[in-house]
Amino acid sequence: MQIRKLENSILAGGSLLAAVLWTFPLYWAFITSIRTEDRVVSDAAGLIPDEFNLTAYASALFNTKLLTWYWNSIATSVIITVVVLVSGMMCAYAISQMRFPGRKLLYGVVLASFMVPSQALIVTQFILMNDMGLINTWAGIILPQLIVPVVIIVYKQFFDAVPKEMREAVVLDGGGDYTLLFRVYLPLNWGITTALAIITFIMAWNQFFWPFLVVTTENMMTIPVGITQVNDAFGVYYARLMAVALLGAMPVAVFYLIFQKKVTEAVMISSGVKG
Repeated sequence: MQIRKLENSILAGGSLLAAVLWTFPLYWAFITSIRTEDRVVSDAAGLIPDEFNLTAYASALFNTKLLTWYWNSIATSVIITVVVLVSGMMCAYAISQMRFPGRKLLYGVVLASFMVPSQALIVTQFILMNDMGLINTWAGIILPQLIVPVVIIVYKQFFDAVPKEMREAVVLDGGGDYTLLFRVYLPLNWGITTALAIITFIMAWNQFFWPFLVVTTENMMTIPVGITQVNDAFGVYYARLMAVALLGAMPVAVFYLIFQKKVTEAVMISSGVKG
């Protein structure tokens, strides 16, 4: 019994230490953002906040194009999420429930593309977007991010597990493939759809490298790229930079915290732990 208590104490202590190490950068960013620039670069700046100054946040909101970057991130992330889920769901349904020549080959291509790192396609994608005249456009940001093979794989596994009797019953009632997909199968997998939507949205929101390459004007930048523009002719303003970074990360953090329970439930259901 004492050994078990000791093990639990060690585990709790290790978890607490890991939590402190994980949250410390966020804490440091916050206390930096509420200080004046002179205080940030002074030797007297410590770990305990000794002032509460919102000048950096006011500067971030009114002296940068933060609201424009917000709009670009929200619009592109929502479009990417919706298109990825709908197209991935339809592709997975076709591979799982329909019979047509080349079906296995198509799924093999999906699995193979899952193993290709996105960085290997950057040059080709950039040349293609440039030839199509899509540099500095939402389409240029969105199109290369629409290929998410893991969504197809997860949906196919779900469709494969649906009893065939359900499909036969709907077909006998005169229902077609669209009825099966959107009125029968989709309501059954709202948990998985919600989880994939949240994950896809967060990935699209945090995407930096590709938007950094394809966007060169501030009016078309997303939040991760726009943060790199928060500087001045006299150098970097650290408090304002931290304020912009925190404001940029806040929406997706709040979004994840609100739906965290649904993500956990979806993972449990898809892994067979629950239900």
